[in-house]
Amino acid sequence: MRKFSRKRDPRKALLRGLAESLILHEKIQTTEAKAKELRPYIEKLITKAKKQTLASQRSLLKLFSNNIVKKLFVLSDKYADRQGGYTRIIKLAPRGTDAAKMARIEFV
Repeated sequence: MRKFSRKRDPRKALLRGLAESLILHEKIQTTEAKAKELRPYIEKLITKAKKQTLASQRSLLKLFSNNIVKKLFVLSDKYADRQGGYTRIIKLAPRGTDAAKMARIEFV
């Protein structure tokens, strides 16, 4: 697990924020390391949303707002017959300022 030079709570908040942006916009551009760390996190969220139960909805509402959870349930309908692999990571050119490896993560 990558730590991103952060303690546990700020790291969890970073992943939650990235996941929120990905769910809302369906693709985001970020560093390659953050995209690779976000992938299993978002896949687990979609798998949980695919269950379409009240319990799964409540557990997702602990993490995200109501409109994010609704969008997540809509996205999970799209992947009902898929057994994982809901996202793809596309490597991009390095960032100009600090030459950090960049990537786009998007839903398939």
